Amino acid sequence: MKKFWTAFISFLILVLFAVILIIPKSREVFSALSKSHPFSMAFIKFGLMATIGEIFAIRLSKKEWCLPTYVVSRAIIWGLIGIAITFMMTTFKGGVSALTDANTGVLFAGKDGTILNKFLKAFYTSAIMNLTFGPTFMAFHKCTDKMLELKSQGKPHKVFDAIGEIDFKGFVGFTLFKTIPLFWIPAHTITFLLPPQYQVIMAASLSIVLGVILSIKK
Repeated sequence: MKKFWTAFISFLILVLFAVILIIPKSREVFSALSKSHPFSMAFIKFGLMATIGEIFAIRLSKKEWCLPTYVVSRAIIWGLIGIAITFMMTTFKGGVSALTDANTGVLFAGKDGTILNKFLKAFYTSAIMNLTFGPTFMAFHKCTDKMLELKSQGKPHKVFDAIGEIDFKGFVGFTLFKTIPLFWIPAHTITFLLPPQYQVIMAASLSIVLGVILSIKK
């Protein structure tokens, strides 16, 4: 029964998000809330969507529906990460816009607002964010994930305990050198082409796709 409710609630949340975005009136309310309360909405979006991504990843790797250990703590951590990502998306987007608006030429998007220029701005923003903030955020999540894993096993689970247990060779070789250039930069380029109020939910939804990728790798 627990497995059924885990699967049911996970799909229900995804369906509710989809319905809210499809129906015009609810989409307007969602958009207004995202604009007026960006960080609160980011906490909710990431807390729900990224946690569901973890559930799907467990389903693919273990072939059964079950909640990750300390699921509430994980959801809170994801929510806080969502706030940080929202802040960084705004910061990097503003910085790249200032840079590209001040320069023209092959390497800069310029001011004329063409489709190519919009794409270049989105690509630059995604690349700079993922090559600078990305590794820091991923390492932070790796540490918190390992701390909760060690705690569930009854082992010492302070920060340095977790650091000593992390496979940094795999983290650098796969997470940084493969997922960033092959997945995150292209995916966030598409994200930055979307209207601002939908960018955070797109970023949160990408965690589900990444969960699938990680499960396939395992």
